[in-house]
Amino acid sequence: MTMNSEAGPHLLHRQGGRVAAPALLPWLSIIILFVVAIVLRHFLAANTDVSWLLTAGERVLDGRRLYIDVVETNPPMAVLAYIPGIAIARALGLPAEVVTDSLMFALIFISLAIVARIQRKSSVLDGAQGRLLAPLAFAVLAILPTQAFGQREHIAIAGLLPLLAVFVVGMNGQAPPISMAVLAGCGAGLALSFKPHFAVGMLCAVGWLAIHSRSWKAAFTPENLTAAAIALLYAAGIVAFFPEFFTIIGPLVRDVYIPVGLSFQALLEKPALPIWGVAILATIALKRRDKIDAACVLLLTTSLGFAAIFVLQRKGWPYHSYPMIALVMLALGYALASNTPRTALDRTWRAGAIALFAILFARSMLWFDVAFDARPLQAAVARLGPHPKILAITAEPGLGHPLVRALNGTWVSRQQGLWVQAYLEYMRQHDMIGPQANPGLDIYAARERAMLIEDINRVRPSVVLVDNLTGDGSVWLQSHPDVSGLLRDYQLAETVNRIDILSRVR
Repeated sequence: MTMNSEAGPHLLHRQGGRVAAPALLPWLSIIILFVVAIVLRHFLAANTDVSWLLTAGERVLDGRRLYIDVVETNPPMAVLAYIPGIAIARALGLPAEVVTDSLMFALIFISLAIVARIQRKSSVLDGAQGRLLAPLAFAVLAILPTQAFGQREHIAIAGLLPLLAVFVVGMNGQAPPISMAVLAGCGAGLALSFKPHFAVGMLCAVGWLAIHSRSWKAAFTPENLTAAAIALLYAAGIVAFFPEFFTIIGPLVRDVYIPVGLSFQALLEKPALPIWGVAILATIALKRRDKIDAACVLLLTTSLGFAAIFVLQRKGWPYHSYPMIALVMLALGYALASNTPRTALDRTWRAGAIALFAILFARSMLWFDVAFDARPLQAAVARLGPHPKILAITAEPGLGHPLVRALNGTWVSRQQGLWVQAYLEYMRQHDMIGPQANPGLDIYAARERAMLIEDINRVRPSVVLVDNLTGDGSVWLQSHPDVSGLLRDYQLAETVNRIDILSRVR
């Protein structure tokens, strides 16, 4: 009797340990993944656009006027989203990059916590599936983006996931708490505010919700109405506070930015669409014995919408493809989590799918890490003195950013780069416009050059980078004496990878 009474609690303790272990495993996995994500942030180069938008946000916070003193082609949220991090960084005396990354991690945890809260009382996922999907979703949000971490597309997907979770619960015949639905709608509204064409991906999700529910009324839910209200208020705010976005930037984007892009064949040669296509086929193959469920279709449909956006933008830049790849990787992961092998062949299929998922994940990480890296210039520019005032004659945005922030310098220009002239040259080379003067378009290049001259006269640069690597910066200067004349007192200090580094003669 004594032995039994002692063995009983001991046995219960061991059983409790076996029960608790699976519950602790996803938390342990997320902690490990979080450490990996932080290490990646340390070793990967800072994102070019995020670096520039931090500089733009600092100027706006200091009282400069967006679209006049700071020229940016994206809607205001592209700059405004980074201002809280800048303000916190200034208050704490920390680098804005560190605080911005921290806020991005906080957004990821909050997004996944909301998703977990929404799914908690539903029967969509069992415990084992949830334990697998939680670290997978964290990896997709925190590790997959690599160099695109903190980009607008990255923030948008983190904000959009709770809305998709609400849709999944609704398609399962259940209703999430109204507070969670409203929060999900706020996240979707945030995503829409970055780029209006993100609506294509969201409309695909709403469309599938309506089809599954067999009623268009399913679109008029609290979360969707919240997202729409935020989008409308945001649009009204742009009209009221940033009218130059429509009067100055809108025509420029319409006439110069949008027409320039890659052909569909050239887009196919990029890794994004092949990765996406293989992941879709793998998801369908994994579900070949089971009826593909509504949640999986929702992820695939939303991913399809963002794939359409990637193709329609025609730029082929890695971060443009992050939403479609992130969602399709979640779909493939969901298919793996919900797959139940019945035969040896099924187990073989599953093992192959796991290996394929790992390969696609790794290849996507490498794709998102493709970017112009100006770090080889850093030592050469640093030798010219502390806190340099840098100007770059280039259309390559990665030449000046994050270089100028890494050196604690000042960016002289009011815009990220001289992209207008480069786009017009591209249009002429590809017979989109004739070789002769085009007053309607050349006025944009003239305005860009006039702003550059004003910027040089306002803040004399101590260092000028002339890009002969990705463009013909020296030729451009020779053909524009109104700019080169302002740089007469500069001499060549060093050339690194065909980029001339000019320093001002004292």
